Amino acid sequence: MRLALSGSPVIKINTDMERIADRAQNIGERAAFLARQSSFRIPAKLDRMADLATQMVRDALAAFVNLDAASARRVGAQYDEVDQCYREIIAELYRLMRKDQELVEPGMHCFSAVRHVERIADHATNIAEDVIYLIEAEIVRHKHNNA
Repeated sequence: MRLALSGSPVIKINTDMERIADRAQNIGERAAFLARQSSFRIPAKLDRMADLATQMVRDALAAFVNLDAASARRVGAQYDEVDQCYREIIAELYRLMRKDQELVEPGMHCFSAVRHVERIADHATNIAEDVIYLIEAEIVRHKHNNA
């Protein structure tokens, strides 16, 4: 195994972790607003999407700690399901907001939260890609389908 030290992947991982924390804070703010909206139903797929994104972060960090490129490669493969959930939830939110104008404000808060969850999964993918680079000196960005 050779570690790639150029390009400072560890600093990039730190930056992605900071961005994940910022997005988590924003999700908390959206959730606090939505908790007060008794007439708004959170899309069911959001639980699955959030669970996947959370697991991706855990797996990416475990791959980093264990210097495990194979595990890091599996993180990127999980993104497709997150993206599918994202598209389905956004379509559902559009339908809800078109149907009932009273749901526009909570729908936009939910839309924002869903977007933040999707971005967290994207940051987890970035971390996994940086782990692969750190271990193998191979750049795998934008190669998720081939990984």
